[in-house]
Amino acid sequence: MGRGPRQRRQWFEAGDMKYVILRLLRDKPMHGYEVMKALEEHTHGCYKPSPGTVYPTLQWLEDEGLVQASEVEGKKVYAITEDGRKFLEEHKTTVEDIFDRVAETINRFVGEPMPEVNRAVGRLVGQAYRTAWKLGDDEGKKRKIAEVLDRATAEVAGLAP
Repeated sequence: MGRGPRQRRQWFEAGDMKYVILRLLRDKPMHGYEVMKALEEHTHGCYKPSPGTVYPTLQWLEDEGLVQASEVEGKKVYAITEDGRKFLEEHKTTVEDIFDRVAETINRFVGEPMPEVNRAVGRLVGQAYRTAWKLGDDEGKKRKIAEVLDRATAEVAGLAP
């Protein structure tokens, strides 16, 4: 006997994606795959957008003049336009509400310890880059940093059921 329909978590409401993508493009131009990865990273891997969501939204944003696409190294890269920046500013409250709602959903989904994990990851990444930068051309020690990070990754992966 089945358990009934599977409940699906709704990360974004209809129409939210245009605001989310514009907000991401506000920081830097990206191609479609980068937008998908940035969305996945922003939700700590809890939401993985599909090309069927991202690319039509990018096309709509381009059609509306809110982003401009250009060809860079064989890829279509999207950059926010001045009209896109104005649109974001005009809908600032909506954009903030969307990102607040997503943050609340993530906290409910992954639990309260997640901010602690995020801070620890931030410290680790920052220290790894600072140390590697200070090492200059010492490739041996940089490899050692990578080995330490690989061991930490394996140890963390071992915690999952």
